[in-house]
Amino acid sequence: MEVLNDILGYPNRKIYQDSSCFSFSLDSVMLANFVTIRYRDQKILDLGTGNGVIPLVLSLRTDKKICGVEIQKYLAEMAKKSISFNQLDSQITIVHQNMKEFVNHDTFETFDIITCNPPYFKVNQKNYFNLSMEKRIARHEVEITLSEIFFVAQKLLKNNGNFAIVHRPERLVEILDEYRNHHIEPKRLRFVYERVGKEAILVLIEGQKNGKPGLKIETPFILYQEDGNMTPEYENFNREVKE
Repeated sequence: MEVLNDILGYPNRKIYQDSSCFSFSLDSVMLANFVTIRYRDQKILDLGTGNGVIPLVLSLRTDKKICGVEIQKYLAEMAKKSISFNQLDSQITIVHQNMKEFVNHDTFETFDIITCNPPYFKVNQKNYFNLSMEKRIARHEVEITLSEIFFVAQKLLKNNGNFAIVHRPERLVEILDEYRNHHIEPKRLRFVYERVGKEAILVLIEGQKNGKPGLKIETPFILYQEDGNMTPEYENFNREVKE
């Protein structure tokens, strides 16, 4: 059943969701706030955009053109409905297509920024057989592997363009290998923790195509204080957008 919700702390951005197949989560919103947007950047792409949460949040940070690519038709249609509801059709375009097929003569090296919240798990991991096919595709590498995502990003990204992803820390070594294997130099990395003293639950990484070596490890992002209240950064991060 489709419902229309606010995007976390954004009362001026609504999004259609359906919990039976997909609901956006904190990681997508954090990625949309993490990625660097430079003044010269003109075209942004979100791979595996789902119901379009990353393009919707990015539209609060920039007025540049944004495209989202989604393989699942139902999710792509929900994303389009959300774009229209927020009156962003002139800025955001949603394409229903396998991202591997999105790579062609017209799209080759045309994007300044690419984001992706990819499937975190390999096939058959983490209760794979208990999920619907829609959720399997969103959470597991059913349709595309991590290496294939990096191949797509490399082909679509302009020279010196940025590619940012959010993922699970346990796959960090593999992720960094993929960055360098595809000539995208890791430049920024930030771990996300639920609380101080706990293990990291997410990692945000940004790399630059054909960039110079030099990785900046940013301060940890802590979600909750010891008393259970949100940290000031967690409470305010979704408001840290350009006016």
